[in-house]
Amino acid sequence: MNSAQNIFFLALSLFSAGVVFSILSYNKERLANIFSSTFAILGSITGIISAVLVLIYNQSFSINTPSSFPILSYTFKVDYLSAFFVLIISVIALFASIYGYGYVKQYFGKYNIGSLGFFYNLFIAGMLLVVTANNALFFLIAWEVMSLASFFLVIFEKDKEKNIKAGGLYFYMTHAGTAFIILAFLLLYRSVGSLDFDIIRNNIALVPAFTKSLIFVLALIGFGTKAGIIPLHIWLPSAHPAAPSHVSALMSGVMIKTGIFMLIRISLDFFAGGPLWWGILILTIGAISSVLGVLYALAEHDIKKLLAYHSIENIGIILLGLGSALIFNTLGFQSMATLGLVAALFHTMNHAIFKALLFMGAGSVISKTHTRNIEKYGGIIRYMPLTAFFFLIGSLAISALPPFNGFASEWITFQALFAGIRLVSDSTTWAFVLASGALALTGGLAAACFVKVFGITFLARPRDEKIKQISESSFSLTFSMAVLAALTLVLGLFSGSVTSILSKVAGNVTALKNSGISPGADPLAIQSGDSFASVSLPYVFLILGSAILIVFIWVKLVSRKQSQRRTITWDCGTDLTPRMEITATGFSRSIITIFANILKPSKEVEIVYHAENPKYFPKTNVVNLGTKEVYQTYLYEPIHRLITRISELAKIWQNGNVNAYIMYIFVVLIVLLIAGALK
Repeated sequence: MNSAQNIFFLALSLFSAGVVFSILSYNKERLANIFSSTFAILGSITGIISAVLVLIYNQSFSINTPSSFPILSYTFKVDYLSAFFVLIISVIALFASIYGYGYVKQYFGKYNIGSLGFFYNLFIAGMLLVVTANNALFFLIAWEVMSLASFFLVIFEKDKEKNIKAGGLYFYMTHAGTAFIILAFLLLYRSVGSLDFDIIRNNIALVPAFTKSLIFVLALIGFGTKAGIIPLHIWLPSAHPAAPSHVSALMSGVMIKTGIFMLIRISLDFFAGGPLWWGILILTIGAISSVLGVLYALAEHDIKKLLAYHSIENIGIILLGLGSALIFNTLGFQSMATLGLVAALFHTMNHAIFKALLFMGAGSVISKTHTRNIEKYGGIIRYMPLTAFFFLIGSLAISALPPFNGFASEWITFQALFAGIRLVSDSTTWAFVLASGALALTGGLAAACFVKVFGITFLARPRDEKIKQISESSFSLTFSMAVLAALTLVLGLFSGSVTSILSKVAGNVTALKNSGISPGADPLAIQSGDSFASVSLPYVFLILGSAILIVFIWVKLVSRKQSQRRTITWDCGTDLTPRMEITATGFSRSIITIFANILKPSKEVEIVYHAENPKYFPKTNVVNLGTKEVYQTYLYEPIHRLITRISELAKIWQNGNVNAYIMYIFVVLIVLLIAGALK
């Protein structure tokens, strides 16, 4: 055993201890909170150390413990790809656990904190097992642990009907996805004769080409459901907001990335690539998910639901990198394929950081205001300045503005797409052209969305008198947000070093062995795989900082001898009220109108008249603007009606009559006997 292996199993042991001690102290909520947070923090720290030892000091490891069941073995393998995802999970879990220690206190006396700690630690342990399991059956067990633990976290606030419905939808969708995953593994087992990932990888030539494509499609549906790609995303916007905010940070930041992990593992590691249409399909899904995800976010005014839609958008951006990698690998451009996978991995990490930060910022606001509707916020920056500042950093990062980490990974994704336009000469070029346009449109719409979110939430005047009574969040909450905000800047400034490590991770998968990106002359710069373009974010940071400093000094010098007079804002002779402020609905309505054919905006008018003069004098006139549930209306409801109809027809045969069942058995036996005789 090497050090990384020992520390990894120590991490699993600590999360297991958190599971046990949380449930043992279920009737002592403060003690349960301490046990849950402490063991989760310690487990996360050891997970980070183990991943760093693998990534930096090359201490990869694998261990195989057979079971009494023939095709099941408790097999772990932590290579560079697994270690990268262990690192992301552990980092987000660390700060989510610190944040959760203070955040959970609002549930004291209302819900069972012991059960929360039990499922929370089990959830993190399940994610670690998912990305390190090296046997398909063991993987499915870990996948189910992760899914069920997160389901119970979604319905933790069980007295809210919306949470129960969100949990139910999540349960149905995740198990429907699991069914496709099981079919994919069964097809692999049929061809290879083993469920061990190493044996599958080494004997993949035994799998026929058609079966490979079928497995790829099944895996894309199964793991795409967990990742939240459109149109398999319908569970995500309701399930993520329903969970406690530190759990939302984990679900949105890292849980959905387990689907991305397995798509990379199957397409580029097990199969070492595939036909050209694999990459085009993923590139197309990525483009659609990124654009539609941000459009639905713009139309949303529930702050956590809005952030959930942005997770769909960012999964789409990750798939743009992965799709590029698959296309380049098929066409023989190995260095460009590595660039595409590096872009996908880098954005996977960056999204985990800034999305966790944003969910924590939203959770801090919700815990004080007790509402998720941003129309009821306003002016919160005066009462929660630290939360506002950290949320602003997260907004800049997710909007891909330099020098933050979101800019770095999206810049590399653009370079991969531009390389496709330059290097590919057939009709595939148009896939890259459209994907580039989709990414550019997504970036602009994301920036507009977070101007809306930050402005309506933190600026102007409070729209509710209760806002004036709130105060800043406790230390554990602001500390976690502060560190994550700092990481968005650090990962941006040192993106050159980060891409060097990620190039080693990408070069470890079967399809891209020894095809890493060569480092440029400037170690602080990030560059495209063929030195077509490069950018140094530290220099960008210095230029932006210098420009701001120069403007500040100039203003001070110019205004030094000028007198200043402060007066109240001119209000046209009336009192300024929150009703005069622009609303989130008003801000986004023009964009929604432009994309009306996609979003299907709706308008409902509610008029209540005075009893004395019901015809001419309305008492209230309320206009509700929204968007139509397109996927539910045109895809899932027809499927539901079809299944219901088939079930009703099945009642004719499944009628509860024992004599009828005996007859069915008798008929089947006769048919089997005749079939055997004919053979």
